[in-house]
Amino acid sequence: MRRPVSLISALAATALLLTACGTERAGAGNTGARAAVPPSPTQVDDPGKDGVRITSLTLPAASAPPTRSTSVSADNLATGSGASASYEVTNGGTETLTYSVVFTFMGGDGGAVTNQTVIVRDVGPGKTVRGTVRAGELPSAAPRVTRAKVLKVTKVPASEAPAEPGTCPASGVRVSADRGDSAMGLRVVSLHLDNCGTRDYALEGYPLLELLDGDLQPVHGIKILHGSGEITTSAGPDEQPRPVTLKPGESATAGLVWRNTTGSGTPVNVPSVRVRAKTGAAPVTVTPDLDLGTTGKLGVKPWAKAEH
Repeated sequence: MRRPVSLISALAATALLLTACGTERAGAGNTGARAAVPPSPTQVDDPGKDGVRITSLTLPAASAPPTRSTSVSADNLATGSGASASYEVTNGGTETLTYSVVFTFMGGDGGAVTNQTVIVRDVGPGKTVRGTVRAGELPSAAPRVTRAKVLKVTKVPASEAPAEPGTCPASGVRVSADRGDSAMGLRVVSLHLDNCGTRDYALEGYPLLELLDGDLQPVHGIKILHGSGEITTSAGPDEQPRPVTLKPGESATAGLVWRNTTGSGTPVNVPSVRVRAKTGAAPVTVTPDLDLGTTGKLGVKPWAKAEH
């Protein structure tokens, strides 16, 4: 009778040992995923664009496919969160510039997975500034990032760049442009002016605009209209300018309205707009990227106090 008892004990011990091994295999965090291989930078043969190029790309290791014994969750299915690109910005011009750079991270088929925008401030003439941009967290269904490139570069004089969020320039007012809205070929971008200073700020009339090309040279042949009635009635009725006084903490807006219709002639794209809130105000250059088509027109609405 002792032999069967010994056999049963041995079988039980073996089962416990196998169970313990299975628990250990689940790994830290109880995700059941195979330990990730630390990512390493890869050299990139990237010609870049307008003084900006990617110098190396760091990609996350491919995850092992889940098995029946693997616990699957949205967290361990997320892809691309470890992808990043090292870049350098070289100013070949003669004045200090601030760059707005759009990087695109792509999958194996060459399609865009995500875009990231980086602001690189105060790059002096002949100087190079280096940094890193990350792809960030991506949806679980997103393709794995395998490539990256410089998609778009816009530069403005550093002295005219919009103030960093949370800061207030010496003028006491902060001017910026939003990303705009578009429908059926109609484009609308709002200029924003925030009184971040300690005194009241008075406005009346329209912002003063100068259209600039990619080399920050004036763009000619575009008629800047007061109001948008000649372009569309969809942007609301044109209103006459009224005096606006902004107390500290208050804001005003003015709209830019255009159509990107393309007919005969050469389409005109205006990457940058130099804005003066009023006569004598310090210029601020924003980058709304106006795709004016062949219309030759840009409407501007007067300053109006923003509703909070």
